Amino acid sequence: MNTTDYLKYIVETIHTTVVATVDDNGLPVTTAIDMMDYDKNGLYFLTAKGKSFYDRLTCHSAIALTGIHGTDTMSCIAVSIRGKARELGSAPLSRLFEKNPYMNEIYPTAESQTALTVFQIYEGNGEWFDLSKKPIERATFTFGDGIETPERYFVIDKCIGCKFCYSKCPQKCIDISVKPVVILQENCLHCGNCYEVCPARAVVKRGI
Repeated sequence: MNTTDYLKYIVETIHTTVVATVDDNGLPVTTAIDMMDYDKNGLYFLTAKGKSFYDRLTCHSAIALTGIHGTDTMSCIAVSIRGKARELGSAPLSRLFEKNPYMNEIYPTAESQTALTVFQIYEGNGEWFDLSKKPIERATFTFGDGIETPERYFVIDKCIGCKFCYSKCPQKCIDISVKPVVILQENCLHCGNCYEVCPARAVVKRGI
């Protein structure tokens, strides 16, 4: 899958996401928001200008979202994005209403639609996490000028080849045929067992 495929999945398969923004005290606030369109440049959604959500977006461009699709935990796929949002105004409204006709039931007249404005998430990095596969599948992607998320755990040359990390790995996603051993990032749960058990402190953790 490429970046556009991930964005398409958010819009067409998940659609309703939980979005986090930041208030004036620097505290996170979550809101359920429908992602209504996508292209290679990002995601598009709308909101009313009278909402506190609108105030947070215009004061602080940072945004994060997560959407989940599946009937239970072991069949679910989660996609998360962190990035920046900017206001585009009313020009794209007709396109979003055409692609999301249920909005006509919420804002049925041209007069009522004047309250609305469109935002674009134009820059960000994302993560795909598929628990329905064995082993699990993880992938990262970026769009705009988003910076790719670095590997959470990786192994350096201090590795002594003891294989303790492999014995503790729930996904067995460590290649122990080489030294230093290699964590298979596309299957890693980021549980941290390898980091905790390594006697040589050869497993390094990055990010927060």
